[in-house]
Amino acid sequence: MIDAIDKEILRRLQNDGRMSATALAAEVGLTVAPCHRRLKDLEASGAITGYRAVIDPAAVGLGFEALVFVTLAQVDRATLDEFEAKVAQNVHITSAQRLFGDPDFILKVMAEDLNDYQRYFDTELTSLPGVLRLRSTLVMKNLKPGAGLPL
Repeated sequence: MIDAIDKEILRRLQNDGRMSATALAAEVGLTVAPCHRRLKDLEASGAITGYRAVIDPAAVGLGFEALVFVTLAQVDRATLDEFEAKVAQNVHITSAQRLFGDPDFILKVMAEDLNDYQRYFDTELTSLPGVLRLRSTLVMKNLKPGAGLPL
């Protein structure tokens, strides 16, 4: 069970995943050994699923972002499995959620610019299995990118 100290450890790591165990221990009021044990327990339990760098999309030439609303022609197990597998394999789709109601999915797609997105839309998105309708909304500004969980 995750207690208040574990939540504080998680809060701190959400803000700085590279924080040393020594610094983390000091910030949550523990000595290093108990803090390290809690950290390993959080990793083993699956509460911490990994560590990664946060990359500025514009700095790597992917400054164009679109949200794509997808409605499937039919929602059966085979179509869902095939659609979800193709989405999972696609590197331009950086986030995907299955929704209740219509649309069935929302996808976050990254591209270099509008022309790159249009090519991607025409070749990749339209060929996803089972798609009835695609609607795109272009992101003007990210107000809260990568916000942590409310622990």
